Amino acid sequence: MNLHTIETGLFKLDGGAMFGVVPKTIWQKSNPADANNMCTWAMRCLLIEDGERLILIDTGIGDKQDDKFLSHYYLHGDDTLEKSLAAKGFNSNDITDVFLTHLHFDHCGGAIIREGDKLVPAFKNAAYWSNEKHWEWAIEPNAREKASFLKDNILPIQESGQLKFVDATEGAEFMPGFNVRYAFGHTDAMMLPQIQYKGNTIIYAADLLPSTGHIPLPYVMAYDMFPLQTLKEKKAFLEEAAAKKYILYLEHDAVNDCCTVEMTEKGVKLKETLHLTDL
Repeated sequence: MNLHTIETGLFKLDGGAMFGVVPKTIWQKSNPADANNMCTWAMRCLLIEDGERLILIDTGIGDKQDDKFLSHYYLHGDDTLEKSLAAKGFNSNDITDVFLTHLHFDHCGGAIIREGDKLVPAFKNAAYWSNEKHWEWAIEPNAREKASFLKDNILPIQESGQLKFVDATEGAEFMPGFNVRYAFGHTDAMMLPQIQYKGNTIIYAADLLPSTGHIPLPYVMAYDMFPLQTLKEKKAFLEEAAAKKYILYLEHDAVNDCCTVEMTEKGVKLKETLHLTDL
């Protein structure tokens, strides 16, 4: 098995929304905001090369939405999903599986592209993986989360016939060396890939832990549907990660793609940052 970091570009989100009840005077020390209170975030995906399978975890925001929509998120940087795949020697037709941690637009937007007046899968030869509980949550969204679940990103997956559901059992095997964990605070039934790689356990943290700046327990996004559930899940997750020396793969950290944590007298703290290529 080989793992490849896939950068799809940067975007901006409101710092207050990203750090919830934590005051700006505190969170801006690790995530400086611009004049509009916006902070820069990555949309980092992961590519797994394993035998005849090439699995892409998440797809970034894509570029099919109109300019008005995209203008809210200040897309910038030189990286795109296509360029990053090409840099690793692959293209969209090589992908056999697209594993979507959840269906918010910044995680699944690149899964569907616009061809003329049609919306079609960007990865024509791939199975698209979600889970039934989250899928039902996304296609009938609540009013608060509706803006994150765009029908243009979601329904064409099902219409294509390429949609598949994973086993919803906690810790179920997706493939050898790749098991699926679940979290329910950010959105219902978000999936966290747990991957065995070169003697390490790597957790794709998705939006349970967007960045190193979110390691302190109270730092919970205002975007989370059930913040107290996130608080409980994050505490247990970070304590386990510290005890078992997991490597955490960070989807939204603009600087760091991986980190480790450790237990201290004051709770779980950042231990070190590292790159996937260091392993």
